[in-house]
Amino acid sequence: MNTTVARLTARGLFGRRRVLLLLAVPVLLLGIAVLTRNSNLDSLDLVHKVLGTLALGTLVPITGLVVGTGVIATEIEDGSIVYLLAKPLPRWKIVTTKLAVAVGSTWLLSAVPVYVAGLLLYGTGDRVALGYTVGALASGAAYSAVFLLLGVLTRHAVIAGLAYALIWESLIGSYVEGAQTLSVQQWGLSLTEAVAADGTVIAPVGLGTALWLLVIVGAGATAYASVKLAGLTLGSEE
Repeated sequence: MNTTVARLTARGLFGRRRVLLLLAVPVLLLGIAVLTRNSNLDSLDLVHKVLGTLALGTLVPITGLVVGTGVIATEIEDGSIVYLLAKPLPRWKIVTTKLAVAVGSTWLLSAVPVYVAGLLLYGTGDRVALGYTVGALASGAAYSAVFLLLGVLTRHAVIAGLAYALIWESLIGSYVEGAQTLSVQQWGLSLTEAVAADGTVIAPVGLGTALWLLVIVGAGATAYASVKLAGLTLGSEE
């Protein structure tokens, strides 16, 4: 990890108007938790709807999208990446440093609010809040890697990533049985089930399958992003 690249990446990620967009997600989640905590709904059903459907299904992938693409896509689009590529740094070190910033930011902006929202809605009982937090940590890391790769592959990373997050993760990956095995959200939910008390969380994907797929997707996306970035040359319009 290169500390200079990490510092510049974090400064660019949280600069200007993007920080307002990044803070909107945790504020929205915590606001919903505060407003619904005293509702008449069953508390376990409520925490599943807020943390499972809303947070893992929509807010965590959206945060991963904004952060994952934000650490590199903007530099490629405006051409400022050439200054970084001119440095004698291996491309894989640039990618892994930016990924580390993306993962840490996604965890801060999604997993921490998920835990706080879980405490507001259900307390520490049955390890449900902790389970959803672990699920958000795992899925947030995978989303960061996938969307960073997308930022390297295309200038339209945000649009493509938004379509993936809303159509695949929020709709198909949530409700189509065969597609759930290929959903990052469901992999995170599998870890949630493993941490929470027996019977409180049900995941359609087995824990072993989820862990392997998380590792394969995370490592594969990082390696491919390094290869593609190595293919960029100074003055490249890619």
